[in-house]
Amino acid sequence: MDGNLHLLGNSRFALHLTTENAAAARKCLRLISDLYKLSGKVTIRRSKLSKTNNYLVFVNWQSGLGQALNELGILDDSLNLRQDVPGRLIKRDCCALSYLRGLFLGGGFISDPKSQYHLEFTSDNLFLAQTISDLLKRFDLGSKHTERREHQIIYMKQAQTIFDFLGLIGANAALLKCEDVRILKSVRSSVNRVVNCDTANLNKVVEAALDQLSDIAKIDEAVGLHELPLALREIAEARIANPQASLKELGEAGELGLTKSAAYHRVRRLKEFADKLVG
Repeated sequence: MDGNLHLLGNSRFALHLTTENAAAARKCLRLISDLYKLSGKVTIRRSKLSKTNNYLVFVNWQSGLGQALNELGILDDSLNLRQDVPGRLIKRDCCALSYLRGLFLGGGFISDPKSQYHLEFTSDNLFLAQTISDLLKRFDLGSKHTERREHQIIYMKQAQTIFDFLGLIGANAALLKCEDVRILKSVRSSVNRVVNCDTANLNKVVEAALDQLSDIAKIDEAVGLHELPLALREIAEARIANPQASLKELGEAGELGLTKSAAYHRVRRLKEFADKLVG
């Protein structure tokens, strides 16, 4: 995914791996040592463009390296470079998931879920990109394939698909972090919807109350509130006493004891009375 195999001649090789993740570099060295009894070293190089550290893992020629590269599927039985992925490496589901884990450590990226949900694999090998796509499909993980600056990109943007993938490859800490962020996003979204709804309702109440007070002022100036029928005079006086009340609260104010529907009916008649005076 992110390395080079150097051919030194006389069936000798050297393996160089590159990663921006120190933990991944340490894991490479540990696995090489534990599984194949090979030695390697790490060199740190700082990128001038991205201002990040690049960790270069060097495994120079030594006895057993050719056999290790064959078992890893990098070389065939004749110690020639392979382009495909040996079926034996991904035959069982557990092995296929381990392979996906390695692919992600070698050339994977996941964005901060606080901004967006995005996970991708980057490779300059079209065959390997197709293999990644097929492996993801094998575990019912939908993905898309595109090309960016001569690199093959396999990516996911669905939150649940990304979370399922993290769970399958055993990235439980990352999965829990993403789940926490998703829950927080959901709570914030719910709160925002409630606040926006309450704000809209409050604005409607305020606008309606101002219109009613305006109608009452027109009636009072033209003929006086004493000219109103008793029911309308009561609702007008209640509105003056409770300028910020909703219709429900207005109906329950004082001794009116009106339902919201009854209060609305009286307010509508009050507006009709005011409109006739203006007309």
